[in-house]
Amino acid sequence: MDLQLTGKVAFVTGASKGIGRAVAQELAQEGCDVVITARTQEPLEVAAREIAAMTNRKVVPLDGDMSKHPDVQRCVGAALEQFGRIDILVTCAGSSPGGLLEDLTEEQWMSSLNLKFMGYVRTVRAVIPHMRERGEGVIVMVVGNDGLKPSYWEMTAGVANAADINFASSVAEQYGRYGVRINTVNPGPVNTDRWDGLEKAFARDKKIEQDAAHEMALSSIPVHRITEPHEVAALVAFLTSPRAAMINGAHIPIDGAQRKALMDV
Repeated sequence: MDLQLTGKVAFVTGASKGIGRAVAQELAQEGCDVVITARTQEPLEVAAREIAAMTNRKVVPLDGDMSKHPDVQRCVGAALEQFGRIDILVTCAGSSPGGLLEDLTEEQWMSSLNLKFMGYVRTVRAVIPHMRERGEGVIVMVVGNDGLKPSYWEMTAGVANAADINFASSVAEQYGRYGVRINTVNPGPVNTDRWDGLEKAFARDKKIEQDAAHEMALSSIPVHRITEPHEVAALVAFLTSPRAAMINGAHIPIDGAQRKALMDV
């Protein structure tokens, strides 16, 4: 299926590895030129070289911390200077520590909210005026499914993700009239280094082996496996395409039915 993305310019945060890298690669394979950002320069440059070699598209690495307003402004400004526009924004940057309420510090709470929530807000605010001026643009925020249904051990992530979902719904209502769409994609466990780290931390907290922690995660997923990064990326790419033109303000789980609810938010 042709997603009609050839020649579009995409800006992807958190793209040195994991879901963000998979999204950048998927969009480049669909014909986009891609600006990728992450905090660590070396893996970001490796990702850019490998994706460019694989897809024959321009892939521009810009190291920056999306929890810092000046970094967001610098990266978005550099992308606009090089390409003249940003057609697609995908926010993937940010992770939050797991743990019990009494074990989480105020610094951990604030760090999670500053990167995972305010980092998304900063990036959207930096890009959306240019989309509004052009009368078109698509934003997809990758927001964990614990934002749709609470999980006590993923409390910091769940609170930040719930705020992201509320934010995206509000932006969709305000900017749809200007030709700008925004949706969130809500993965459960995904086969990434981040999930492996969370699984290890959960196992330590519960004083069990990691294999047992992994099996506990699988037991909550009816399809009995975790999601692969390329599966999330495929959904993101579809949502950025003209074929999804009437999907706006939606929050779409991709978790094998791990989170079950009768009503969306």
